[in-house]
Amino acid sequence: MNATPAGSEQGERAELDEQGEFGELAMLLPAGPVEQVLPPGRRSHHKDVLMQLIDRDSRDDAEGARPLPRPRRLSRPARSALLAGAVAVALAAGFTVGIGAGRHGGGADARAGAPGTPSAGSRSAVVTLDRMAAVAMNTDVQPVREDQFVYVRSRVAENVGEWGKPVKLGPLHERQVWFSQQQGPVVDVGLIREDGQDWPIEVGVPDGTNPRDSAVPAGVQRPTYAWLASLPIEPGHLLKRLYAETPVEKGDDRDQEVFNRIGDLIREQIMPSATAAAFFKATARIPGVTEVDDAVDAVGRHGIAIAREDARHGTRTEWIFDARTLDYLGERTVFSRDTERARAGTVSDSAAVLERAVVDKRGLEPGERRRAGRS
Repeated sequence: MNATPAGSEQGERAELDEQGEFGELAMLLPAGPVEQVLPPGRRSHHKDVLMQLIDRDSRDDAEGARPLPRPRRLSRPARSALLAGAVAVALAAGFTVGIGAGRHGGGADARAGAPGTPSAGSRSAVVTLDRMAAVAMNTDVQPVREDQFVYVRSRVAENVGEWGKPVKLGPLHERQVWFSQQQGPVVDVGLIREDGQDWPIEVGVPDGTNPRDSAVPAGVQRPTYAWLASLPIEPGHLLKRLYAETPVEKGDDRDQEVFNRIGDLIREQIMPSATAAAFFKATARIPGVTEVDDAVDAVGRHGIAIAREDARHGTRTEWIFDARTLDYLGERTVFSRDTERARAGTVSDSAAVLERAVVDKRGLEPGERRRAGRS
């Protein structure tokens, strides 16, 4: 544990008083690039939301409407604790399925319903998700051992526009991730390889804290194959548990957060067939879930999408699947209405999953394993 001298602490407080509220925010940022264990796949969204709040409060302060609120210290389980520049989010693979299915209409026939009721999603989405569940149940999945890693290779493009400014989709680039399957509490969660560099995926450990006290066990914040296998497979029970365990920031849409969490779990890990089927059936019970006729992943592959709109932020999250085979292709976020930052239809982030496998070591690629076996 690292102790902080009293004189140093007083100096930091004095400097913070001089810098104001943004000084404290800066102090929350880690010294070097790390990957926050809090669930991947949502960096762009939460960065944008954070900066919109800062911009709004700054304007209010300048106009004398109200003082800028003191930034709240972000707890480890908070889903939106993703400060821009402090993390490199690991966008990973989805569940792959492979049985034929036809296209269906868009979301115009969406029907409102309480969470957990079979009629909550649109009729077309419910039909398609039911077919996905049937495919999942007929897919053989090799269990992943606790000493192994789930490997994902994807192509991603993210918003690189300035905070609070119009959205600008950055260049397409490759990302590889390795997720630990350890069940017990860990700090070292895995590895991300991006832009020619390797970055650790780690739990944030505050200065002066014993890493063992910050370690995170397998769970909704750090999914593993074994944890996923332990979940209930009855869709209603599964959805009830997800609603209970998914963190939701004040003012956010709980239904949207659960939809996003299921998307993260489907995309990031390998899971038993029955669990995958349960996730698809549970998704059909979330109010506002619809189907989009045509969506395009990061590498240009067209497909149908299971989607839900976040009305508060004017964006729509789309899980993209091949229209014929229902193979998972990727995910994207699209502006669903005109805003100050983008017109309706603007893509703010996009991903395409290209490869997913199980490897025995962190940093080991599937091809390296095969080559090693032949030598």
